Amino acid sequence: MERLRTWKISLPGGGKVTAKYRPADGRVGMLLAHGAGVGQDAPFMVSMRDGLAAAGYGVMTFNYPYMEAGRRAPNRTPVLLDCHRTAFERLSLNHDAVILSGKSMGGRMASHIAAEGIGDGLVVFGYPLVPFGKGEARSTDHFKAIRQPTLFVQGSRDALGPLDKIRQRLSKISNGAIHVIPDADHSFRVPRRSHKSQSEIMQELIDITATWISDHL
Repeated sequence: MERLRTWKISLPGGGKVTAKYRPADGRVGMLLAHGAGVGQDAPFMVSMRDGLAAAGYGVMTFNYPYMEAGRRAPNRTPVLLDCHRTAFERLSLNHDAVILSGKSMGGRMASHIAAEGIGDGLVVFGYPLVPFGKGEARSTDHFKAIRQPTLFVQGSRDALGPLDKIRQRLSKISNGAIHVIPDADHSFRVPRRSHKSQSEIMQELIDITATWISDHL
């Protein structure tokens, strides 16, 4: 596996964020965005970045501005999206095709970028349809504009992404599919009764994603 590269990305509104890129020889790259509570160095992000690079897909992660600054509260959506677009432009210099991806909030931002016609595919890990502590689902009107091949990976016990509601909204995407991880919660943790370790779950996520990319790009 090639060594990890660290870049500083200049943002349109000023300031910089850190990006980390694990290169691979394949023509397809993936831009993987972090969730609201943890940055790009979280175990999930590192495992996906390294695992998919080992499968032949260069993966770049990055911090949103609030995470770069060490703050807990996410930036307003327009700021997050500006950062996301800029990160996409940087990774596009290294790959012919780029898949937008993200965990939770990062996946939600990726879906908005995809709806603008950006990127060659979309992979979302744990779409946060229902905000934490609230019962009303977020609007997914932008899903209708997504034309790229799309994969949602959801845990069957994800309280933020109830499967019935996710499937209903996913039907708005013309080329959308879902893969369910049995017994997994929003963080893809599983109970002991599943008889699977966390490393086995992570490998399943990597394998699912790599196979999907191979089939669609």
